[in-house]
Amino acid sequence: MDTRYLLLAATLFAAQASASSDQAWHEHDTRLLTACKAVSGLKDVRPAGQPVLFDDRLGLTALLLEGRYPQKHMKGQRGQELCLYERKSRKAHIAEADALIGERKP
Repeated sequence: MDTRYLLLAATLFAAQASASSDQAWHEHDTRLLTACKAVSGLKDVRPAGQPVLFDDRLGLTALLLEGRYPQKHMKGQRGQELCLYERKSRKAHIAEADALIGERKP
């Protein structure tokens, strides 16, 4: 797990929501990354950007992931997934997102 992403995300989130402690954001980011990695179908999965925090009325955090497809026929091709994390239930949901940013080179 790359702690640089977590530290940067915690810093950004703390600036956005001064009512929440740095520790609370760090815990959120840790839960987010753990849950998203657990449901990902990619190998060597890692964040491809910073978390996007939706309004509390929706209660979601989005995180773009990148890694490699594990299927033999995919020959280790790079792929992307979008993870939507429900903050209240702490559940993560994954969707393929290769077309989200455009074509990527292997």
